[in-house]
Amino acid sequence: MNLNIIGGIKNFIENSKRVMNISYKPTMEEFRKSSKVVLLGILLIGISGFVIGFIIYYIITGTLL
Repeated sequence: MNLNIIGGIKNFIENSKRVMNISYKPTMEEFRKSSKVVLLGILLIGISGFVIGFIIYYIITGTLL
């Protein structure tokens, strides 16, 4: 059982090294593009959640405000 745990840890370390070797630091342009996409996604999810909540509130209460 201890050999399985040790083998699993060694395998994890080898896989982690492999990932670190093929990864790279993004350029500023890549960072800006990905930041814009993430921000847009968060904004869309927030707006859709607000609209759905507003619709549900309107259905439950039957009044607009």
